[in-house]
Amino acid sequence: MKKIYTRLVTQLTQCDGIPLLLIRLYLAPVMIQAGWNKAVNFNNIVEWFGNPDWGLGLPLPFIMAILATAAELIGGFFLLIGLLTRLVSIPLIVTMVVAMVTVHAEHGWLAIADASSWLADGTLLLNENIMSAPEKLAAAKSILQEHGHYEWLTSSGNFVVLNNGVEFAATYFIMLLTLLVFGGGRYVSVDFYAHRLFKTSNSDTQEKNE
Repeated sequence: MKKIYTRLVTQLTQCDGIPLLLIRLYLAPVMIQAGWNKAVNFNNIVEWFGNPDWGLGLPLPFIMAILATAAELIGGFFLLIGLLTRLVSIPLIVTMVVAMVTVHAEHGWLAIADASSWLADGTLLLNENIMSAPEKLAAAKSILQEHGHYEWLTSSGNFVVLNNGVEFAATYFIMLLTLLVFGGGRYVSVDFYAHRLFKTSNSDTQEKNE
């Protein structure tokens, strides 16, 4: 039994690039889209970063907006192909931390208001805004059913109340941290082949010097 387990672990090790590839393929479009949205609305993003009343009130908002946009847009593309994976993960991790602290933390954990969740119903945490969400959602549905084209409005999915908690940003942070530690993945990233090429070139140089 021990030999079978050891053999299985050895075989799985050869596939350790697959989950890293899936993480990259999951994160890349999210980051690229976020970066693209910032790029096409750049002036508004600068104002939002800098305004202390209705925005984040961050220092040097123009520079911060450039850094955030570049990190997500360029970093997302690099994640897609697995190029400089560890390096580009760092600014993206910083971006996620800033987002969690400045935007999402005050709303708790949940991204979507779900009053049945033990992360909001008082089992572990209590969020009164989330607990009142079903009543607000029911009122909104009632108004739309009476005065709006409800079936058309819900044809793409059910209405929800956005809570805007740290859930999504924290999930991305964990995934990026995984890429920072383990890299782009064996056999499935540009980094892997670049490292192999560099290693081979280095070995050839050493042999010539000897």
